[in-house]
Amino acid sequence: MMADETNSGVEAEVEVTAAPAVEAGEPQREGRGGRGGRGRGGNDRGGGDRGGRGGRRDDRGRGRGGDDDGGEELIEKLVHINRVSKTVKGGKRFGFAALVVVGDGKGRVGFGHGKAREVPEAITKATASAKKKMVRVPLKEGRTLHHDGKGRFGAGKVNVRTAPAGTGIIAGGPMRAVFESLGVHDVVTKSVGSSNPYNMIRATFDALTTQTSPKSVAQRRGKKVADLLGRGGSSEAEAEADAAAITE
Repeated sequence: MMADETNSGVEAEVEVTAAPAVEAGEPQREGRGGRGGRGRGGNDRGGGDRGGRGGRRDDRGRGRGGDDDGGEELIEKLVHINRVSKTVKGGKRFGFAALVVVGDGKGRVGFGHGKAREVPEAITKATASAKKKMVRVPLKEGRTLHHDGKGRFGAGKVNVRTAPAGTGIIAGGPMRAVFESLGVHDVVTKSVGSSNPYNMIRATFDALTTQTSPKSVAQRRGKKVADLLGRGGSSEAEAEADAAAITE
């Protein structure tokens, strides 16, 4: 009897001891799982936040690109790069200045310049500046200018003339880059005076900004385009046909 009671007591103690061990172990696993879950959850939330912020940065970048480019492919031409150096105690520090012309080939063009320690960064700055300063120039039949013009900036002087189809772009240096980016196919130009690319570009833009189209002149004077075109001795039918062919 004593042995049975002793054995039953041992079994009871074992059961009592084992049961709390299991119960104590389960909350520990749950606790570890909870901590692990919180850790993983924290990582997921952190990754989601970082991913969200990264996505917002990408959206803002695309938005800026859309605003600058207007959703169109632009023609970018590097006109000139100037390298300057500054002598310091440890040697020489070099810097670069870039002049870039940007256009859409459909009547819009702009120029800009940028400075940086490296050439690619200078070109990037100049391109961004050119996109912000694009102007619209009316084109005749989408290939040439409506009339002759003159431009001047500093010591730089340029003459631009309209030309018939098949003439091509008769221009040199910086002026050719402007007309190619603008979308002009036939034009005759002449540069007189300074050959500095900055002065030539600014003088060319001075001549382009004075360009007007028959439609804009007719609206300003309160008349019809056919009335303006019929003054050269052409018939009324021909003037109306020419007026209908003018898009700008």
